[in-house]
Amino acid sequence: MTTTQHPTNARKALSYFFILLGITSGAWAARIPAVKHTLDLSDGQLSYGLLATALGLLTGMRFAGHLTDHLGSARLITPAAIATALSVIPPGYATTLPTLIAALFLFGLTNAFLDVSMNAHGVEVERAYHRPLLSSFHGMFSIGGLIGAGIGATFAHLHLGAATTLTAVGIPLALISLYARRHLLPTPPPPPTPTHHRHHRTRAPWTGWIILMGAVAFAGLVGEGAANDWTAVYLFQNLGAPQALAAAGFAVFSTTMTIGRFAGDHLAQRFGPVRLVRCSGLTAALGLGTALLAGQIPIAFIGFALFGFGLSTIVPQIFSAAGNHDPARAGQAIAQVATVGYAGLLAGPAIIGGAAELIGLPAALGIPALLAAFMAASAAALRPRTTS
Repeated sequence: MTTTQHPTNARKALSYFFILLGITSGAWAARIPAVKHTLDLSDGQLSYGLLATALGLLTGMRFAGHLTDHLGSARLITPAAIATALSVIPPGYATTLPTLIAALFLFGLTNAFLDVSMNAHGVEVERAYHRPLLSSFHGMFSIGGLIGAGIGATFAHLHLGAATTLTAVGIPLALISLYARRHLLPTPPPPPTPTHHRHHRTRAPWTGWIILMGAVAFAGLVGEGAANDWTAVYLFQNLGAPQALAAAGFAVFSTTMTIGRFAGDHLAQRFGPVRLVRCSGLTAALGLGTALLAGQIPIAFIGFALFGFGLSTIVPQIFSAAGNHDPARAGQAIAQVATVGYAGLLAGPAIIGGAAELIGLPAALGIPALLAAFMAASAAALRPRTTS
């Protein structure tokens, strides 16, 4: 290991890649209204483009895990980061709905490869440090999202188009990635395996444990998606909050989630992943349940704050457990769990919306609260494997 590849430098470099993914996501999200206006898209037409991002992400997950394990996470991160930084640019130049769909599919595809490889490398950095770190890496993604959204808002205020915004974001991030790659940990050599066993070693099965971890991630990300799309609606429509105050509901959720992610590593080291996820799930369930049952705006804000803090540590702990479950197949395990989990992020708002039509929004938002209780009940599955 060279001086530039010291664990401390690797941690800083990997933090940059998490920030990069957050910036590109945040900058694109901030300029969606501009692209919608430029292409004169209806809400339904725009949804096709956004669905293409999701399809690209899920398609990429099918290959990202195997490629991460085959090449090593350090070798895949840089090309995936450069591709992600550059692929955020074409949506800004799209001139028709089909070209926007193609551009966003590519953006989702590159996101998948970066997401899996950098989470797998995060597990390797954790091993080098001998303590949890993945939660703070996810916190860096949250910081990146805020930076990207701020850049997008600034360019919009200056009346600069989406194409200019995304180009100004993507090209510098791609160039910085070339420098950051030098500090990642070296790819360890694969363990010796007899030739007739190699086929089996490189293909990770969908075990019951992987499916359970995916279900827990799904539950957590349903909550994140629901908070993103329905917090402000609930405060405005059901509690009568002014629109500006209602909009602050998601900001409170996001703030406590970011704080929780940076606190998560210390909490995981002190209490262990099982107790942390159990307590986090209960905190999230209690927070959202309180927000829904109290029926008062100040208490609802406190409840959403607890909901964000509770959810913040769960997905990083699941990814860490997946990456350590079988180190030789860390990338595939993370990709499998992420595939199921991210489906929750995508489906969450629709699940809540459909249920709200049938039983009303407050009762529908009880679904993420019940899922948070499920996460708490499933925490024992995160107990590290014992080796004989």
